[in-house]
Amino acid sequence: MKLAGFNFTKISVEKKKDNFKDLKLETKIDIEDVKEIKSNFLKSKDLFLTVKFAYDILYSPGIADLNFKGNILLAVDSKQAKEVLRDWKEKKISEEFRLIVFNLILKKSTIKALQAEEELNLPTHFRLPSINGQAPEQSEKK
Repeated sequence: MKLAGFNFTKISVEKKKDNFKDLKLETKIDIEDVKEIKSNFLKSKDLFLTVKFAYDILYSPGIADLNFKGNILLAVDSKQAKEVLRDWKEKKISEEFRLIVFNLILKKSTIKALQAEEELNLPTHFRLPSINGQAPEQSEKK
């Protein structure tokens, strides 16, 4: 499976309050649709699937909302593509496919979310790496 394209169709960010008391963060990823793309200019042995998604970061109670919607274009071998499409008819997704898609969504959306959080002075939705301020250990001279 190869990533052939990724685009956002909606980016919505709204800060409703400046008070972060009792802040709770919730993230939600939804796969809204999976379809095969048929096109004359996409020449490959693989089939192309488009995955429509929604990714939300909710700052509660009523503090802020970040909403992303978009599409992922994947080149998938025909056997796997047929399995994915068959499962999707019942609104099911294999764990392997779900992990790949969710990781792509997180990778691309997290960058946009961090930019928005910085601009709106919101806490980041995940812990950023930091360095401890402890002094380095001194070795004894002999």
